[in-house]
Amino acid sequence: MKRVLQHPMSKQFIQFAAVGLVGTGVQYLTILLGTDWLGFAAAVTSALGYVLGAFANYVLNYFFTFKSGKSHSEAAAKYFTIVGIGWCLNTGLMTLFVNHLGWNHWVAQVITTGIGLIWNFGGSRFWAFREHHHG
Repeated sequence: MKRVLQHPMSKQFIQFAAVGLVGTGVQYLTILLGTDWLGFAAAVTSALGYVLGAFANYVLNYFFTFKSGKSHSEAAAKYFTIVGIGWCLNTGLMTLFVNHLGWNHWVAQVITTGIGLIWNFGGSRFWAFREHHHG
């Protein structure tokens, strides 16, 4: 197990997940306020919280997780493309789980968050923040 955690991608995934806690916290707080307190649809507050959290995560991932040397115009364009697709996954799954399958919105969000974590890490590591080394 120790060897797996020492692998560069494993370390980077752990950093990515830790940074993601910031965005997840923003998203879950938005759900708490919007759905539990104000009565808005869970898919709507989840979608809004996802967008708000994504901005905080971009900055942290750019400087901390991936230590990117890319210009912000390139990195942000790619990152927010990945996040946009992730937003569609998040919103679609929340709509499916809550509105069509009748799941509790917190259970649905935890499962959706796990799926989004994998999608966003893969897209960020292998495309948005990937450095191209020539030589």
